[in-house]
Amino acid sequence: MVKLAEEIPMKGIFVARVYRSGKLVEEIRESNLILNGARSQMAHLIAGEFTNRNVNRIAFGTSRTDPDPADTIITNQFAKPIKGFSFPESGRVQFDWELLISENNGMAILEFGLLTADGTLFARRTRTNPIFKESDISIEGSWTIIF
Repeated sequence: MVKLAEEIPMKGIFVARVYRSGKLVEEIRESNLILNGARSQMAHLIAGEFTNRNVNRIAFGTSRTDPDPADTIITNQFAKPIKGFSFPESGRVQFDWELLISENNGMAILEFGLLTADGTLFARRTRTNPIFKESDISIEGSWTIIF
């Protein structure tokens, strides 16, 4: 008899490059937590309920609290559309994003999140040390979800 796992394992890879005045000052590559909200969205998608289920935004926030599967919000959220998506390998989707020098200045960024069109928090990543977003700082990156 084959036993099936209660949850389908999903994971993510968060990549960010921080630039100051156009020069790379930090590169981040870390795993991230896929949240319960993502599992709910996936269940609706495979049942044929497509409206507002797609990941379409990146969010930046100020909470240092460790990610938990039950997370639903990004604290003091600034969100913007993702730049695009691709399928780099079978079972993977990559979301590309950027935060321009003119956006979200003054925030001490400690968390990142992927949001769906209906506002569901799909994935979340936090940092120990903030990125102090100033007018000479830009950030670009990708977020890959692996099924």
